[in-house]
Amino acid sequence: MGGGAMKSKLWVASGLLIMMSGAAQAQVELTKYADADGNIDVQKLTCAQLAGTFQEDADFMSVWYSGWYNGLANAGKINVERAKEMEHRVIVYCKANQDKKVIKAIDVVIKGYRKEKGIKLKDEQ
Repeated sequence: MGGGAMKSKLWVASGLLIMMSGAAQAQVELTKYADADGNIDVQKLTCAQLAGTFQEDADFMSVWYSGWYNGLANAGKINVERAKEMEHRVIVYCKANQDKKVIKAIDVVIKGYRKEKGIKLKDEQ
């Protein structure tokens, strides 16, 4: 077998391996995690589920969680750049800690961010 044919077969084999590894970690639609009524229990959603969905679904959920947390804090503003940074940190945390709930990841990330920036809440003094 000539060198060109061997290289060609290696490229095909490499391509198949890449495709198979992608298929093994195929992303799923966010709606897969919904109940029969179409509702997702955001307090039970895991990091593995968030990391395993499509990027636009992960982005959507990150924005939803941000609004939820800001609503709980009676905060009516959003810092877009900070929100994007926090979303990135949550995704990174979730990829490394897939057994955790997303709400736990958000808690860890927010507390880490506050500590990093020297931000203390009134009840933390």
